[in-house]
Order: sequence, then structure tokens, then C-alpha cells
Amino acid sequence: MSSSDPLAPKDPAAPPGALAAQTPEKIEAKAIALLVLMLALVAGSVLYVMYARGVFESTQKLVLVADDAQGVIVGMDLTFSGFPIGRVRRLELAEDGKARIVIDVASNDARWLKMSSIFTMERGLVGDTKLKAFSGVLNDPPLPDGAERQLLVGDIAAEIPRVVGVVRTLVENLERMTAAESSLNTTLADVQKLTGGFSGKYGALGAALGGDANARQLMLTLERTNQLLAKADQRVFGKQGLVDDVQLTVQQLNALLGDVRGSLKKIDAVLVEAQAVGANAKAATADLAPLRAQVETSLRRVDALVIEINRKWPFKREAEVKLP
Repeated sequence: MSSSDPLAPKDPAAPPGALAAQTPEKIEAKAIALLVLMLALVAGSVLYVMYARGVFESTQKLVLVADDAQGVIVGMDLTFSGFPIGRVRRLELAEDGKARIVIDVASNDARWLKMSSIFTMERGLVGDTKLKAFSGVLNDPPLPDGAERQLLVGDIAAEIPRVVGVVRTLVENLERMTAAESSLNTTLADVQKLTGGFSGKYGALGAALGGDANARQLMLTLERTNQLLAKADQRVFGKQGLVDDVQLTVQQLNALLGDVRGSLKKIDAVLVEAQAVGANAKAATADLAPLRAQVETSLRRVDALVIEINRKWPFKREAEVKLP
């Protein structure tokens, strides 16, 4: 075999008998065996990947309907509580212009989907679109095979114009609030002026009355009022005051009324005697004259005391004692 033969071994250290043993038929058989082994490895890898992807598992069909399927691709996972339970098999366009997303859900994981389940599609500013399922009540009936559900879309990018508008309005309101002639600044100035008045001599009283001068005038008025009340209290309730005079006068009046009652008792006794002894009428008349004079004297003293009381204490009604 010449050195130009491609089937000749290139290793010079190979034994001479090995060169004679490498016939074309054996080399071709080894090549075919190697090719079959490689194909088997590739097929096994594909089958394993398909098995790992759940191709051979029994699945349940789920159709999600949305206004558009932007960001959704075939093979995307449908997650529940962060775990993939289904994959997007194909995308369809319905007659009404809505996007239909057909999802294969593994039969073992379909038990998490209920009649009350909610399906959402989240589109973020960064990252891929995500399909999520939420089941609030796990005791609800399970979702049947081939069910169609509305897909709720949460697009953050679509909310950006609205957020920008809100921020712009907020900034404009903030500028109006912080302007030099705004009501907020005016109120803060008034509050600062009010709190500055607290540091004055009269503190909060001066701030409430508009200055220390007004507070000083109020304090003087209160002092004068207290002095007048003290004098009035002394003149009315103090020693030798109006109350004491009235009490003394009342005591004198009670004494005079006692005298009057004694005189009247004497008159009653004389009248009784006059009625019993009608013959001695002249003597009885002589006794009545002094008694009448005593009664008139007592009544005059009572009238004088009443006049004195009216002078010292201005009663609303006039007390009058009429002599008989």
C-alpha cells in the first residue's frame, strides 16, 4: 500500500501487521457504526428534550382572548404561583379581530385552573411578556377542556402617558402652591406672625388681641375691675358695711315690732275688761288713751326704720305703714 493511500495509517509507530488488517470494508463498517451511534445520540437527545418539555404528556386546551398578542410567542410559559403549567402552542386571529392564544396545559397541572380563575398578560418596560393565571378560590369547579377566557392586559408602557400627565398636573399645582402670592405662603406668613407674637411680653394673649398694647389695656381694665369689686365687697359685706347696717336695722325693727305686739296685747286686755264691765266705760276710755299713744309712738318708730332701710337699700317697692 503506497504512502499516498488515504486509508493508510499515519502513525509511523503503528505495527506493520495493523496496516494489512485495515481493509476498506472494515473501515466502512466502522464509519457506518459511528454514524448510527451519532444519529442515536441525536435522536435520544431530541426525545429527551421533547419529554422534558412535556411533549408526550396529556394536555388540556385553553384559549385566551386578547385585543392584541404583542409580545406573545409560541412556546411561552403560562405560570401559576411562579411555576409553569402550560405553553403557548399557536396564535390565531379571530373573525372579530381579536387575538386568540391557544395554550396547552398539562393535565396534572390543570387542577389549579378553576372557573373563577383570572388570566393576565404583563408587559414590562424591561424583560419579556408574561402570562399568569390566578385562582382565588381553589374549591371552585375545574376549568373544562377547550375553555375560552378573556385575557387581562397590564401594559406599563401604555400607562406612561397618563402618569406623565398626572406628574405634570402635580408639578403645576406645586408651583401654584409655592408661588410668592399663593394662599399657602400667605397662610404661612400669618402663622409666622402669630407665633412671633407669642414671644412678646403678654405671650398668646398679646397675639390673640393683636399686640401688646391691647393686651396691656385689657390687663389694666381687669385690674380696675378687681379693685372696684374689692371696694364693693368691702362696702357691702365688710365691717360696718351695708349688710351690717341692714342687719342692725332689722334687729331694731324686730324689737319695735315686739313692743307693738306688747301694746296690742294690752289693748286686747283692756277691751276685754271694757266689755265685761260696761258700767265703768269712763275708766276704760281713760286707760285706752295712753295705750293708743304708745302704739302710735311704736308705729312711728317702725315707719322711720323702714324709711332708713329704703335709703340704705333701694328696694323696688315702697313699704308704707299706715297709722290706724
